[in-house]
Formats: sequence, C-alpha cells, structure tokens
Amino acid sequence: QVQLVESGGGLVQAGGSLKLSCAASGRTFSTSAMGWFRQAPGKEREFVSAISSSGAVTNYADSVKGRFTISRDNGKNTMYLQMNKLKPEATAVYYCAARSKPAYSGRTSEYAYWGQGTQVTVSS
Repeated sequence: QVQLVESGGGLVQAGGSLKLSCAASGRTFSTSAMGWFRQAPGKEREFVSAISSSGAVTNYADSVKGRFTISRDNGKNTMYLQMNKLKPEATAVYYCAARSKPAYSGRTSEYAYWGQGTQVTVSS
C-alpha cells in the first residue's frame, strides 16, 4: 500500500512560480514510476508530467513543456513539480500518482495510487 500526500499549492499571479511536493509512504517508492495530473472544474483529469522510478526518464504534456520540471528524491520518498511561468489555464487541482512499475505512463488508468490533490490557482 502506498499513501501519497501533495503540498505546495496556492494562489499565484500569472507568470509566477510554484513548487509542488508529493510525499510517499511505503517501501516501494524507489521502484515506482510517478506522475502528476491535474483536473480543472468541469474537465477530465489530464496528464501533466511523469518520471521513471530512477528519475532518469521524464515526460511532459506539450502544454507545460519547457516551463515545468519534474524530479524525485528516492532517499526522501518525495517527488516534486517545479512550475514556472504559470498561466491562468493551469488553474486546477493537481494530483500525484504512483504505479507499481518502474516505467512512467501518461494514462490515469495505469496508476493505482493517488493523493488527495492540492489546489493551484493562477490569477490573470
């Protein structure tokens, strides 16, 4: 069983930055690929970024490429999402997720464990 807790969300002006964290419990963090997803009101949950279990391989949605950076610290059982140059359309609840395989995925169906989410609001 893996428990995930996100933090770091908040209100920021357009063009600003936020850094999200996802703290994981359990002994399988270092063998689990991780991902960030977001869900805006009235919309489906969408892929933002993902990282392999070792951290060597990452992937980003086109909408955030070049502005967001995903990383992880397996010694601290924590994953991060640095978000720069934020836009109002980034406003959403951000979720971290873990899957029981080392390779990342962009599909929500391939992640078995989810956090409760953290709200990010970008004002224009």
